[in-house]
Amino acid sequence: MEGKRKPGRLSRRALQTPRTVENYLTAGGPPRWMERLAQIDRGVARERARLAEEYDLLRRTSTARQFAERWRAFAHRQRFDDLNELIDQHNEWYPVERNLPMDIRTRDFVLIHGRSYRRPRLDAGWVLARFPA
Repeated sequence: MEGKRKPGRLSRRALQTPRTVENYLTAGGPPRWMERLAQIDRGVARERARLAEEYDLLRRTSTARQFAERWRAFAHRQRFDDLNELIDQHNEWYPVERNLPMDIRTRDFVLIHGRSYRRPRLDAGWVLARFPA
C-alpha cells in the first residue's frame, strides 16, 4: 500500500509549509483564546455555585455575628490557583492572539465592547464582593 503513510510522518507538503506563529494562531479548530475564555467562564460559574452552597450552609448554622466572622475567615482560606493561572494567561496572551490594536491615547489595547479584555483574579475580595459577610 503505497498511498498510506506511517503514523507520525509528515507529508512532503506539510514539510514545505512554513511554520509561523501566525499560522499556528489561525489553524483549524477554535482558537486558544476562545477555549481559554470558556474554561475561565466555566470555572468561575463552578466556584460561584460552590461558594453559594457554602454561604447558605454557614448562614443557616451560625448566628449573625458568628456568620460574618466565619465567612470572612472562609473567604480568606479559598485558593483559586488553577483558575487564576488561566486568567493570567488570558490577560497576557489575549491581545496578541486576537491581534488587538493599540489605543494611542491610553497606550493600551483597545476596549472590547467598552470594557477591558482583562479578567480580574479571584481572591478573598472577589468572594466577599459577591457574597458579603
